[in-house]
Amino acid sequence: MDESMSNDPERALALTYAPAARRPALAALLALDDALGDVVRTTTQPAIGQIRLAWWRDSLKRLDSAAPPAMPVLEALAAHVLPLGVSGARLAAVVDGWDVLIEHEVLDEAALREFAEARGGMLFAIAAAVLGGDAERAASPGEGWALVDLARYADDAGVAERAMALAGVSLGQSLAGVPRALGLLALSARLDRVGVPHGGPKRAARLAWFGLTGR
Repeated sequence: MDESMSNDPERALALTYAPAARRPALAALLALDDALGDVVRTTTQPAIGQIRLAWWRDSLKRLDSAAPPAMPVLEALAAHVLPLGVSGARLAAVVDGWDVLIEHEVLDEAALREFAEARGGMLFAIAAAVLGGDAERAASPGEGWALVDLARYADDAGVAERAMALAGVSLGQSLAGVPRALGLLALSARLDRVGVPHGGPKRAARLAWFGLTGR
């Protein structure tokens, strides 16, 4: 991967559809995803990458028993996510998804499914619970979102093709019961998958309609 979602205007739009009181929690969860993605993006030696991800895994688990270190992502999670009933140990499970991209030399279908479930599925399930939605229903769109994100920035065309194909299944379900902010992220991934260009009127209109109606 050569980029992250950190400057994605559609993600910023999605955040506006989260309840104001829970918006910092969703932002913190997405910032965690960005930080983990940055580890993978900047890793050239798998062993070093795994050590860095292990640090994140351990640091997240320690949030359950100690104050966070002076790191903005961890501080935000401790301040806005843990008080809503999400444990550091559960957050640490998201690390496993990113770890797949380092552990597996070949990202076959099984590896991509593992990545999608642990990264996107877990992240969306946690976020849905925080936002008051259906965590179980949010997991599948989250998997599709993660796969499309990977495909968009993958250097390997074969990986991108497999990820996009798998994403079609995960993104095909109804978004009923999924919090609006997460549904908008999933819709953005759907539009990417079918090649609707960013910044165009068709895409903007579709996202705006979903924001208004949830459909």
